[in-house]
Amino acid sequence: MSGSVALTVDKLRLAAATYPRLLVLGSSALATLLFVLRLRATSKRKKSKGPYVENLAALANKQYDVVIVGGGTSGCVLAGRLSEDPSIRVLLLEAGGSGTVLPYSRIPSGYGRLLRSEHAFNFETEPQVNAQGQQRYFPRGKMLGGCSSINAQMAQYGAPGDFDEWATLMGDESWGWRSLQKSFQKFERVLPHAEYPEMDGSERGTEGPVRVGYFNYVSEHSKAFLRACEQVGIPLIPDFNTSKGPIGASRVCVFLGFLAVTVTYVDSKGVRVSAESAYLTPEVLARPNLTVAIHATVTKILFDETGPTPRAVGVEFAKSATGPRYSVKARKEVVLSAGAIHSPHILMLSGVGPEKQLKAHGIPVVLDVPAVGANLVDHPVVDMYFKDKKNDSMLPMRNPKSLSDIAILTRSLVQYQIWGTGKLATNIGESAAFVRSDDPKLFPPAEYPRTLADSTSGATSPDLELFCTPLAYKDHGNFTWDFHTYALHCYLVRPESRGAVLLKSADPFALPSVDPNYLANPDDLEKLFRGFRLILKIAHTKALEAYIDHKNTDPTLDHATHTKSDEEIRQIVKERVETVYHPTSTCRMAPVEQGGVVDARLRVYGVEGLRVCDASVFPWIVSGHTAGACLAIGEKFAEELKREIKARK
Repeated sequence: MSGSVALTVDKLRLAAATYPRLLVLGSSALATLLFVLRLRATSKRKKSKGPYVENLAALANKQYDVVIVGGGTSGCVLAGRLSEDPSIRVLLLEAGGSGTVLPYSRIPSGYGRLLRSEHAFNFETEPQVNAQGQQRYFPRGKMLGGCSSINAQMAQYGAPGDFDEWATLMGDESWGWRSLQKSFQKFERVLPHAEYPEMDGSERGTEGPVRVGYFNYVSEHSKAFLRACEQVGIPLIPDFNTSKGPIGASRVCVFLGFLAVTVTYVDSKGVRVSAESAYLTPEVLARPNLTVAIHATVTKILFDETGPTPRAVGVEFAKSATGPRYSVKARKEVVLSAGAIHSPHILMLSGVGPEKQLKAHGIPVVLDVPAVGANLVDHPVVDMYFKDKKNDSMLPMRNPKSLSDIAILTRSLVQYQIWGTGKLATNIGESAAFVRSDDPKLFPPAEYPRTLADSTSGATSPDLELFCTPLAYKDHGNFTWDFHTYALHCYLVRPESRGAVLLKSADPFALPSVDPNYLANPDDLEKLFRGFRLILKIAHTKALEAYIDHKNTDPTLDHATHTKSDEEIRQIVKERVETVYHPTSTCRMAPVEQGGVVDARLRVYGVEGLRVCDASVFPWIVSGHTAGACLAIGEKFAEELKREIKARK
């Protein structure tokens, strides 16, 4: 099969699996072809064992140099990079399956359908006492690639000041922006384009495995959002990810015949780039020194406690709560890369954590570390909903109701399968802007007289992100309106509120308690209030007049919300606040006396042979999206660990 034909067939398979409703609504030849290809693809996947180990018994009692627990964003980086050295035997254990075989993950617009499925850990938070006592859905990826397989693919990395702040805290310049930027560049493959000359290619990587570019579909609404940002006083900037910082709105460029707005983890074929697809390629998986096991839940870390300091020597794992448990040995290191919720959970299950908690659940204490699971911080988001005046939303992609909708969906399927473009190639979060809540141009002191604590990492670092989506939704897409909608969103990128991950049970298959403690700090509420007021102002700009129908009187929409009092707006914020999927800092990198769990080399204090490398080690949450920082710390740590292992030999 030729490359072009193979690509077309692959796109048809993806589209067919993600949008099967068309098969019911239409009997066209295209629908029939999609159905046949879907069946063939499903049959082929069932027959093929693939490159991953599923027979966990085959791993029992084996030895590896490095055992990586969790195949998420950082875990895939570590497995790919460490195994570059043929002398290092690496085992990667992942609780879920492969993300790249899931069409919902590969098609940029399909990831929301993975929420509340077997491919996510479907947490509900503890009641949020400062947000009307509500429990909130809180998903985490359960597959290779982790949350990079279910995120909105927005490639923004935080602010340079965030990482300089890390370096100052640890007294280690390798964590500063100037040094860590090399790790960002190492994972990137960004190719500047002649029609986007303002991007400074000298600050971006061009040879890494993660394809970053302008290949997502962007609606006219999202382009208008940028013009609206400019009209309220937010400057347009060419690139969020340079030394100048991200404050501003991303600028529109012409690329391959269509307009793009934000840099995304979507490749030139219109397919998501996850940590799995980038780092666990067929060539990497063919390495004899790398083993990747799926559907392998790590139940605890194994320790040798005969010496003066406990040493991690392996892990225990199982496929299910009732299935047999197996163990493997780690000659050099055990590395936790299970994410900001599961890394502290596994530590506590293994006897490393707050002594009181461990004893309450009958877990033998290996080491009392009170900070494990503490300092949970997440980006809280609030959403705003409007009627789309153009009737050009993503509604036909989700719920086609008429012949016109079916025609739009059919056209979108064809566009996607041939060119990798069209509505199916949207990453949903199409345009964004970053601002400071103390910017006097946006928040005049006469209107906002209260002085709020500066939680940012520096003068060029933001504390609010604004973005738009081509469809309004509630409850993470579990509810959408049955007419065309448009949405604006605001989230706090530097919250002060802190929560915790706590044990509910000693059963490793029981999910832990998650409490992000939204709005515990009163300044968090005030900053989100300001951001909400700002997006209301953006919604009523001239640039968005043609796209938002403010004559609509549906009470579930926000066309009249700008008329509400400040106190009513604050109550709306409390009612709507929820996760934007960025929890961090539960195994914080910091001095012990400042609540640290790991040191600057990501070693767990008081334990030998045990590291943590994922978002849980962030000293403070980054000012934006967390995936890029997870990729970068994976690159940094893999390089350092390879040197360490070589030096020990």
